[in-house]
Amino acid sequence: MRIGELSERSGVPTRMLRYYEEQGLLTPGRSENGYRYYEAPHLERVEKIRGLIEAGIPTRIISDILPCLDRQREIVVVDPDPGLREVLLRERDRMAKQINLLTQNRDSITRYVEAMDGVKVLAS
Repeated sequence: MRIGELSERSGVPTRMLRYYEEQGLLTPGRSENGYRYYEAPHLERVEKIRGLIEAGIPTRIISDILPCLDRQREIVVVDPDPGLREVLLRERDRMAKQINLLTQNRDSITRYVEAMDGVKVLAS
């Protein structure tokens, strides 16, 4: 897919996709005429990058985190930013709370839909 399609599918503007590339977060293929092309794994990577940026993680840190998201591997941290550990712990805890809330909301919606369908639902 071309950059416009990746932008449309991911919801990330093309300008931001180019910025991800400049920062070394995204490496598209290149056709003979020099156009960028992307495949399904690029879309997944963009979604991960976007989520980390929305969580307030700077791109210089994201470049260290991304290999850990792609696959399980040994993590080696070299010269971490002062205070980074606290930022990451805070963000991890915020995400855990959000996941818990989303899970509760999903379960409530499921129970409500089941009740609409006439299925007897026991409160849990």
